[in-house]
Amino acid sequence: MFTRLFRIFSKDLAIDLGTANTLIYLEGKGIILKEPSVVAVKEDGRYKKVLAVGEEAKKMLGKTPGTIKAVRPLREGVIADFEVTEAMIRYFIQKVHNRSYLVKPRIIVSVPSGTTQVERRAVKESAESAGAREVYLIEEPMAAAIGAGLPITEPVANMIVDIGGGTTEVALISLGGIVLSHSIKVAGDKLDEAIVQYVKRRYNLLIGEATAEQVKIQIGDVFPEEPYATMDIKGRDLISGVPKTITISSKEIQEAIREPVDLIIQAIKQLLEVAPPELSADLVDRGIVLSGGGALLRNLDKLIAKETGLPVKVAEDPLICVALGAGMALDNLDKLKDVMLSV
Repeated sequence: MFTRLFRIFSKDLAIDLGTANTLIYLEGKGIILKEPSVVAVKEDGRYKKVLAVGEEAKKMLGKTPGTIKAVRPLREGVIADFEVTEAMIRYFIQKVHNRSYLVKPRIIVSVPSGTTQVERRAVKESAESAGAREVYLIEEPMAAAIGAGLPITEPVANMIVDIGGGTTEVALISLGGIVLSHSIKVAGDKLDEAIVQYVKRRYNLLIGEATAEQVKIQIGDVFPEEPYATMDIKGRDLISGVPKTITISSKEIQEAIREPVDLIIQAIKQLLEVAPPELSADLVDRGIVLSGGGALLRNLDKLIAKETGLPVKVAEDPLICVALGAGMALDNLDKLKDVMLSV
């Protein structure tokens, strides 16, 4: 009887549990929540009290007093803090169910393709502890391919490159399964770090990750053209120790992010080198699809096309591809149960 009650009160969810953002797809409604994967925690001895989650917590990053920490519980696509991740998932589940405690939804969670059994179990247990009735796991590139509208069940090559916050997933999919996949821990966060280090080295200016992310979004470009876009950024001068403002250009950002971008292209080439010949032949016409927030980096599709000689296109809405694909898998669970991971 309780199970039937839970089903009445609970709508099933698909969660894209990302390093940078968490997106939630609600059965019958589509994507209804997108918030940063950040939790503000007050530590009291051995206990942690959650003060804020999501957008509210992100505003606190780098600005908290000693007793409060704004943390990102996922690092490079995997759980770094089990307790805080559980609290974050519980908060999001209750938020989409209007803070009702009588909810036990079925949940699909996306995980990077390179995760170990231990890491997958940690994700599953976090979702179960947060109140899920049943938990399914789906690999991020598979979810991204479904969300991008690729015909994953047909006998043709579908190549997806999902550039998230913590990981870049490169996968070749055919007949409802991943033929080859490659996961590297170089993605949006590493681009931000590269910008922080460049500004520090070139200008002796210390900027925060949030500032670096804004720079990447506003003027980040892998093929900038004159006149170069510029942006004023504020930070702390490492020599005088006082706040300072400098102007930086898109040409400088191209130089700053060259190394992580090259590593992403290298990962794509490595997968192409070992692809079965029949699937390689398909890729000449079908090309590569980019998804994830990193796909929005200006001219990245052109650079990958130049380096690989293949047509490259960005998915229609790259930021929500994984969550949308996981949601579509949830809506068609009977047909797509084979693409789920066993834990």
